[in-house]
Amino acid sequence: MERHKILIVDDEKDVLEILEYNFKNENYNVRIASDGEEAIKIAKDFLPDLIILDVMMPKIDGIETCRLLREYPEFQNTIIVFLTARGEDYSVIAGFDVGADDYVNKPIRIRTLLARIKSLLKRKQFVNKKDDTEQIVLGKLTIYFDRRVIQIDSKEIILPKKEFQILALLISKPGKVFTRTAIYDEVWGSNVIVGDRTLDVHIRKLREKIGDDIILTSRGVGFSINPNYK
Repeated sequence: MERHKILIVDDEKDVLEILEYNFKNENYNVRIASDGEEAIKIAKDFLPDLIILDVMMPKIDGIETCRLLREYPEFQNTIIVFLTARGEDYSVIAGFDVGADDYVNKPIRIRTLLARIKSLLKRKQFVNKKDDTEQIVLGKLTIYFDRRVIQIDSKEIILPKKEFQILALLISKPGKVFTRTAIYDEVWGSNVIVGDRTLDVHIRKLREKIGDDIILTSRGVGFSINPNYK
């Protein structure tokens, strides 16, 4: 079986050494970079399955590095996990806005990080094995699973992976209210711990792109697709 490829990006040498050692010890194929510019160059050649990306770095910070990576088709489905020492919501929200999948706070707990990465990679394998031939139409909204894009008002929109997965889940049963826990379990996996605001950020970004009248909020419960959407 081919080993998963992981790119670790951090400007702190000791952090790179510790993470590189532990991930190699778990039989991952690992490359490292000390800044955003170097990370992009290595990623283009290495094509990692997952990137661990520090937020605060010289030259290009992690937020901008993530944004630039997501502009390349080959990195649309690459898992990107942020490392952040900040306690503010800004880093987390900004990270999700540019396409991050998850975040981990520093100081890093190695066993927790390894478990989270393993779960994210397992989740990616499961999603990739799903039947990608189906398409769903609801009113003027069409979801194409083969290309992972949506079309609304004759305009095609490429969604970040997590936004696409959330929308695909909700639209699989229009009118059904999916609890927040059910969405987290289906999209992120039951073993992955994410921040309380993670889902709200993704729902907000989806509504900005497809309109406010498609996704309904059941306050205190969860979200659903408007079955009467035209």
